[in-house]
Amino acid sequence: MAKESIDVLIEGGKAIAAPPLGPALGPLGVNIGEVVAKINEKTQDFKKMQVPVKVTIDSDTKEFTITVGTPPASALIKKEAGVEKGAGNPLADKVADLKIEQIIKIAKMKADNLLGVDAKAKVKEIIGTCDSMGILVEGKQARETIVDVNSGMFEKQITSGKTELSAEELKELEEEKKRLEEEMKEKRAEFEAKAKEVLALMKGKEANTIKKKMVEEGIPELIINEFVKDEEKKEEPEGEKKGEKTEEPKK
Repeated sequence: MAKESIDVLIEGGKAIAAPPLGPALGPLGVNIGEVVAKINEKTQDFKKMQVPVKVTIDSDTKEFTITVGTPPASALIKKEAGVEKGAGNPLADKVADLKIEQIIKIAKMKADNLLGVDAKAKVKEIIGTCDSMGILVEGKQARETIVDVNSGMFEKQITSGKTELSAEELKELEEEKKRLEEEMKEKRAEFEAKAKEVLALMKGKEANTIKKKMVEEGIPELIINEFVKDEEKKEEPEGEKKGEKTEEPKK
């Protein structure tokens, strides 16, 4: 009983008979429509995310099985938090807040790919990823929540595998996300104002000197790079800005 398999990467819930799936399945004599429908059924929870899918076909009976991988933990965290990306400066900026139930849900989805030996260890692994993305867990810095997990604070939820949130909890998370967004905007405005002050005080200085001063003032690297990059452009000779070589004066 020979079997053939096809590995593809598709957007969750949006598999179609077009390339790369259709042409790969066609020669194998399998019902492409049924395969597509089954893939979409199995990946509907991963909408807007790229998902690895393996289709295994029995060459004799034309029966098939679908094995769905999971997106990276960071992609699942962003989906659960309702954000497009993590914080550029995760130590200072926070873009969203997740409940422990959402962390448990992600840990379950990624269970086979995590290193943790039990449910608690897997949950802490996902919380650690949140920490590197600037995402709070239970209203705290993720590393602080790991301490709470170690103390047994969420033992009941982890043991029961609870993953559902009430409508009220979801509403609270959405309001918290909006508050964090406003907080980040205010912080950015403050840092930009401080960067402009440094630029004004150090007008004419080399870009590296200005950058060093901004670091001393506690301005985040992302904002420093934006402002210093503009200064470096101003320092370039006109010809170099346009990609031209400046000619040496003739002797």
